[in-house]
Amino acid sequence: MKISVLTPDRTIFTGNVSKVGLPGTDGSFQVLDNHAPLVSSLTAGRVTLVTAAGSYRYYDEASSGMKNDDSANRSLTFSIDRGFVEVLNNEVNLLVQGARNLR
Repeated sequence: MKISVLTPDRTIFTGNVSKVGLPGTDGSFQVLDNHAPLVSSLTAGRVTLVTAAGSYRYYDEASSGMKNDDSANRSLTFSIDRGFVEVLNNEVNLLVQGARNLR
């Protein structure tokens, strides 16, 4: 499935993932391929992505820019401020107030 992680001032991640763990306001939950349509609010916490086959781009804080990679099964963790997630037709849009890479 495809995901975009966006803040008001930058793209944090865009590409293919096999799963994503999210800090929902009513508790943590996970989104996998072919998940039912969903819109949910998120609380501050950790988002964990596991990359799938194909290329993806992520924001690298050390270089203050986007980097490309194509490593499958790589786990990436971000600390986010509150936000929202929308899941529809194997596309996940994550809109958050702020985020930073934890790795």
